[in-house]
Amino acid sequence: MSITVRDLRASKGRGERFAMLTAYDFPTARILDEAGVPVILVGDSLAQNVLGYDTTLPVTMEEMLHHTRAVARGAKDALIVADMPFLSYQTSIEDGIRNAGRFLKEAGAHAVKLEGPMVELAATLVERGVPVMGHLGLTPQSVHAMGGYRVQGRSEEDARRLLDQSHALDKAGIFSLVLEGVPTTLAQRITEAVSAPTIGIGAGPHCDAQVLVLTDLLGLGFGAYPKFAKPYADLRSTITEAVTAFKEDVEAGLFPDDAHSYH
Repeated sequence: MSITVRDLRASKGRGERFAMLTAYDFPTARILDEAGVPVILVGDSLAQNVLGYDTTLPVTMEEMLHHTRAVARGAKDALIVADMPFLSYQTSIEDGIRNAGRFLKEAGAHAVKLEGPMVELAATLVERGVPVMGHLGLTPQSVHAMGGYRVQGRSEEDARRLLDQSHALDKAGIFSLVLEGVPTTLAQRITEAVSAPTIGIGAGPHCDAQVLVLTDLLGLGFGAYPKFAKPYADLRSTITEAVTAFKEDVEAGLFPDDAHSYH
């Protein structure tokens, strides 16, 4: 049965936790869907993990739409949330409405995610029938303004600001709120204060749900992983071994053998 935003909001009242993962293509989305992952985020993290950019900033609307379409073709039951890329919604309310609508109308997404305290836009989209997932704390699209990928809300003043922003977004009608890179105690305070379920990434164990970037979970990353990321597999080594074995078989004349040839 297809997951809806109402299901996610209701899960908080029942004390039920849920998982969210990123996906960027058809086969991965199909695997996550068949595994029962209820929420799939087509994250703008595809900028680094798929397209090779240094930050999320360069990824475009057309690139995000392209990958969202692929994910929508692969997932039949999961709720698909599309990340709105940098400057696709910060420029004006009108741009935000138009681009959010494209994700639902053209790409098959069920909801969009906005970074930062975009309270007016969130309320406007909700009024027009576009479900909105909020995102506060460490917001990667603001990496330059933040001076890097830094934990947010460590001072009481910053914590109060994030708490106020969470209240405002909750009142605007968001159906969930990503909390990224914030201290555990602050994430717990926000989780207890808002009606929307919170989704943590580097925000400790007290959130209503958790999200990871799939390439981190599968061990496909390059270099060091973030502190909050837990690789559940080492597929980079597995893929390297398989590719190396194929290359060596070809070089030795062992592939294709009789069993893999037509007669």
